[in-house]
Amino acid sequence: MQLNLRDLIASPDHYLFAFEGGQASLMPMDRAAYERSIFLDRRIQPAGQQMARIDAAQLATVLDQARAPMAEIGWIFHVAHCGSTLLARALDGPGDLVLREPVVLRQLAVDAVNAGRDDAWAARLRLALRLLGRRYAPDAPVIAKANVPVNFIVDDLMTQRPDAPAVFLYYPLETYLLAILRSDNHRNWVMGVSTELKSELDRREPCDAPPSAPAIAAARLWLAQIRIYADALNRYPNAVSLDAETLFSRPGPVLQAAGRHFGVAEDTKALEATLAGPLFSTYSKTPGVAFDNAARTAREAEQRTLLAAELTVADQWVRSRLADRPLPDRLDRPLVGPAPVLISAARA
Repeated sequence: MQLNLRDLIASPDHYLFAFEGGQASLMPMDRAAYERSIFLDRRIQPAGQQMARIDAAQLATVLDQARAPMAEIGWIFHVAHCGSTLLARALDGPGDLVLREPVVLRQLAVDAVNAGRDDAWAARLRLALRLLGRRYAPDAPVIAKANVPVNFIVDDLMTQRPDAPAVFLYYPLETYLLAILRSDNHRNWVMGVSTELKSELDRREPCDAPPSAPAIAAARLWLAQIRIYADALNRYPNAVSLDAETLFSRPGPVLQAAGRHFGVAEDTKALEATLAGPLFSTYSKTPGVAFDNAARTAREAEQRTLLAAELTVADQWVRSRLADRPLPDRLDRPLVGPAPVLISAARA
């Protein structure tokens, strides 16, 4: 793939997919490819198959010489399985660019957790943000939806532009556990990501032994992430919290408020069409599979009975961690309020 400087700097058509050694891998994209790619990981649906690989240091030098600014990116951080894909897809309008789970951000987060943040890592982070921040319409926002490992580099991202708009999407503890423990695949996920982030979780929420039960692993992951969110909400002026239940039960007000927060152009008719369309009546990660808020509520009620014993174990584990380092009762600055309590009354 032949790239010229003007195209590279001006257009997101050369998407930074990942770093491979000292090289940056660029994937051919266009606006339609971004829209149809529900995720920008291995499930990406690019505009072509020919990937370009360019020396990352050389690419950073080219951007410096062209005086390419640090990107203006809005952020959706989330604790997983809490409607982030629904929110990100609902905000993806004709002029906007919503990047759903870029591989390169996850890669940088895992590298930071396991290998540390040296000068080379910091340079890769700056390069990634400059490239991810390119846009098709100069006045339209770029919004990046991260994934769980990226929560552990929130400060590294936000300190680049401390006034960037950010939404911290979450569940209270019990609802989170109902979402995370509901199937074998979800349990395998939480054990896998906990292993991947073990050194960071050990540092933040040390245990005598690594949790072997999915319920405890999920509780530890939730607690570590909620502490990060609570701190970020106090630190960054344009950070807001969003309870996932509020997104599901009041999608209209949430999308209106989120659009204003990120600078998305207001379009009442487009919003009404989104709310009445297939996005809110199918599974956001798998279009064509029927799913809505009523189905989600029914599933939660069923799981609450099935998982009762594990909910109690996880709840007690979290409470045991709060004596020395308490959590706030609720996360501050709700996008649409009021915010729910993070931990409900103690289970029997």
